[in-house]
Amino acid sequence: MPRATNGPASRKRRRRILEQAKGFRGSRSKLLRQATEAVDRAMSMATVHRKIRKRNYRNLWIARISAACAPNEISYSRLINGLSKANITLNRKMLSEIAIHDPAGFSAIVEQAKASLN
Repeated sequence: MPRATNGPASRKRRRRILEQAKGFRGSRSKLLRQATEAVDRAMSMATVHRKIRKRNYRNLWIARISAACAPNEISYSRLINGLSKANITLNRKMLSEIAIHDPAGFSAIVEQAKASLN
């Protein structure tokens, strides 16, 4: 009786790794060991970068809100403080969208925040 190897499972495992490494440059997409290392790193970096993407978007929203605050003569930090005192619960994403697409509405929100600061 011939010796049973784990051939089909090994081939499937290797093929899966090489398919994940498709598009990588050079031997990182051709050779199993380098492809495995590249795929492992790519997977771990994808997890890290999902967190960083959230951080980057929050920074973008804050920059947009801050830029929209300047014509209304209030700083970003005082706006946020005023909104919390006025119990206006708009997140930064929505505030930035309002600031871009509806400047008059944003000015009204700023006036409410200013009123609650006094």
